[in-house]
Amino acid sequence: MNPHPTPLSVRDDHAVTSWHLALLGGAGTADLDGGFAELRSRAACPATSYAGPVAVHELGPGGGPYRGALLLSVEDPAGSTEIRPQGAATAADSGPEAGRPVAFMFPGLGDHYVGMGRGLYREFPVFREHLDRCAGLLAGELGFDVRDAVFAGEEDGREQAAPAEGLDLRQMLGRGGPQSEAEQRLNRTGVAQPALFAVEYALAKLWESWGVRPSVMIGYSLGEYVAATVAGVLTLEGAVKLVAQRARLIDASPEGAMLAVMLPEAEVVALLGGRLSLSAVNGSEFCVVAGPAEAVDELHTRLMADGVAARRVKSTHAFHSAMMEPLAAQVTALAATLELKPPAIPYVSNVTGRPITDEEATDPAYWARHLCSPVRFADGVAAIGAEPLLLETGPGQTLSSLAAESRGGDIGGIVASMRHPLESRADTAVLLKALGRLWTGRAEADWGAFGDSSVLTVSQDPHGTAGNAAGEGAGAVRDDDGLTDTQWRLRTIWARLLKNEALPLDVGFFELGGNSLLATRLILRVEREFGVELTLRRIYEAPTLLAMAAAVDALLGGGGDAVPASAQGWSAAAAGVRPAYRLPNGLMVHHLNEAETKHFYEDIFEHRTYAKNGITIEPGATVFDVGGNIGLFTLFAHYEAADVRVFTFEPAPPMFELISRNVAEHGVNAKLFNIGASDGETRAEFTFYPRSTGMSSFHPDEEEEKRNLRTIIANQRVHGGAEEGIESLDAYAEELMDVRFEAVPFEAVLRPLSAVIREEGVERIDLIKIDVQKSEQQVLDGIADEDWPKIRQMVLEVHDGDGRVAYLTRMLTARGFRVHAEQDEIYVGTDIHNIYALRGDQ
Repeated sequence: MNPHPTPLSVRDDHAVTSWHLALLGGAGTADLDGGFAELRSRAACPATSYAGPVAVHELGPGGGPYRGALLLSVEDPAGSTEIRPQGAATAADSGPEAGRPVAFMFPGLGDHYVGMGRGLYREFPVFREHLDRCAGLLAGELGFDVRDAVFAGEEDGREQAAPAEGLDLRQMLGRGGPQSEAEQRLNRTGVAQPALFAVEYALAKLWESWGVRPSVMIGYSLGEYVAATVAGVLTLEGAVKLVAQRARLIDASPEGAMLAVMLPEAEVVALLGGRLSLSAVNGSEFCVVAGPAEAVDELHTRLMADGVAARRVKSTHAFHSAMMEPLAAQVTALAATLELKPPAIPYVSNVTGRPITDEEATDPAYWARHLCSPVRFADGVAAIGAEPLLLETGPGQTLSSLAAESRGGDIGGIVASMRHPLESRADTAVLLKALGRLWTGRAEADWGAFGDSSVLTVSQDPHGTAGNAAGEGAGAVRDDDGLTDTQWRLRTIWARLLKNEALPLDVGFFELGGNSLLATRLILRVEREFGVELTLRRIYEAPTLLAMAAAVDALLGGGGDAVPASAQGWSAAAAGVRPAYRLPNGLMVHHLNEAETKHFYEDIFEHRTYAKNGITIEPGATVFDVGGNIGLFTLFAHYEAADVRVFTFEPAPPMFELISRNVAEHGVNAKLFNIGASDGETRAEFTFYPRSTGMSSFHPDEEEEKRNLRTIIANQRVHGGAEEGIESLDAYAEELMDVRFEAVPFEAVLRPLSAVIREEGVERIDLIKIDVQKSEQQVLDGIADEDWPKIRQMVLEVHDGDGRVAYLTRMLTARGFRVHAEQDEIYVGTDIHNIYALRGDQ
């Protein structure tokens, strides 16, 4: 009995879902094509209704060994998705009664997110019933309703909003960045682990109610608790107590860190030393290390220097490491209070990578060893063997990707049943498609759970409608000659990344074994091949080859959020289509690079670096912003005091377009100059880096820029700063660095500041900010002697080549300024310094 009210408005127990899955069986592919055509025709009829979310149809008397499925949207009958066998599941040489066993895979923390399972809770009574039961039991342990944490921010049962446009690699990698209060709450170990347990347990019960029962199971870390509960080792009441109290113990323990390392286990163990532990073995060359944060950072730095791919894992603690050992006795004592039984369903142990024994399952000390020992997931997948279909029973597709690698890239027998947090597909559509995949993969299941099969009569010309299926985003792989140029080139990219030449056109990138790191490489390869940039959201919205090729064609045609890499593409109009971005203080700006924008915002608005060094902006002040970028400093001056007048200089046309829009939309009293400042009237080539705009320069030195950026990234990691975008993916650092510094040249006009001062009749300059990438000397030389007394304050970013900081300090001191030079902690190891100069009478 659940004492808590249902937190979402839901359908009644007999409601029809917004999606319908038709499972078809026939004697051959012609039968399937005809069945798809007939079902589409029926779906187009307004009078069509569905008795339930799933129905089985025999194409002719007795059906047949060939299987397919059609996923239909009840609300949009024109939209449908064909599901056909793929990979190792394509054979139809066994009778209709034969089937492959199913293995449940329960994930651990990492892919959990606010709103996980929201649609399933609303549309499937069995899922809702078991999640409610878990919530009721957990309330006594947690002191709150776990559903409030899982479904935070939604009271009407709607799906979670789709992610914002753009390449948000922090989120993709689970790497910090600003989090909502709901995300912060759910990400606490004491909340996340019980919440994830409840969702995965409810999902397992939903699968079982559909006749899909596991022959074997494997859980990753926390996921093993779900497997043990489904297997009957733990009662649900006992599991809830153990999970919640264990999570509370971890939450109260010292924090740690984790690092994914792309090396074999033996090589990783040799690097550990005395403070680090092997936390997981996920593949032949994919391990995780855990321990104190400083030790993890030291290893990370060493690996980067050696060219070894490694990246920090989103984690508050060093799970499955020696740092968990102080909790071992308490976990053993807690488990000893529970009734532990031998498993009724086999499952694989994380500790050994082999099927758990009765003795292990009933030993309270096993759960302490499980807490401290590495997760041997790769061994566990090998122990399950190649025969079972693998069904990921929890949020995301991480285990599916790892299992695909363990199975040599064969994705035909691996199915994920919940969406990734960045996917915008409906929860119900993802789950029903997974059920269709199990059907076409010939899963051993009680398909009669969906009622008696119906015989579907098809037209004599089954290809009349179905023949266009491939063009609609579904169908088998066509010959290369049948592919468009975009499809063929895109398939070549996929084949290289996924190491798989047999790529169906209608199966998603992540279903084929792709993961977040490969998705990033896909974005880069597409940009290099086609000159357009796919956002991460587009990959999730258009995950199949056909859909992605259509998205690329749309970008090539000027639609969507294309970012051409060519110089002619960086016109004012191209820059103008960039989306607005809301800064943390609520201001909206137009920009090119979210990571850079956040970095500059934090430096200017949050850290108030200028104010901390004595720089002030008073009402009525006149400010020169030399090197305006998108105009954040110009906006800062506008909002810092009333009636401020700004003169802003920006030579790059794309940035000038953005700063023009930002100034206009905020009503800033600013005069903008699409020029660079220098010591004479001339023209010069300006090297613009669209993905690293702050390093654009009249004096480019790509190798120096790269060295500086690598150092900045390393410093940000040490000091806990935000990652800087795509270059933060250490596994592909050099490849991504090359993309970051792809250059677009412009010819720019250069003028001395004093020429503008005279033309505009400026009598007093309260502040000049100069950020011009190695041109600061020329800017200062362009100020005439008679104009220096007008300047009250000055801020410069200086590259200290040949003692430049000391030289400029002496020069400004001689001009009557009190001068202070410093180097921010994130610039230590680079040649970048800041100089703050104030008149002696201030």
